[in-house]
Amino acid sequence: MKKSLIIAIAGLLVATAVPASAQSHRSDHRQWRQQERIDRAYRHGRISPREAARLERQQRRIERVERRARYYNNGRIDPRSARQIERMQDRANHSIRRAARNGDRW
Repeated sequence: MKKSLIIAIAGLLVATAVPASAQSHRSDHRQWRQQERIDRAYRHGRISPREAARLERQQRRIERVERRARYYNNGRIDPRSARQIERMQDRANHSIRRAARNGDRW
């Protein structure tokens, strides 16, 4: 009885931890990809140092929101904060694309 109760509790803890870690991994990976795109565009001369600094500030803001959400939710990201972070990353993605193209249509 005790053994099955312990296994059930452990399973419940793992099941509740997985969505938070999945969101974190997805968000962290997306942040990494966006930072790589900024670095690559800067290295290839598609964005100026000023544009790169602005885009990196935008990335730091997203990271700060994510850290704050974790702090107030015991290390987890609640659904509302996850949506906010996702929207911020969408806007950052658009900003990176727009800056790297500099008016190019293709």
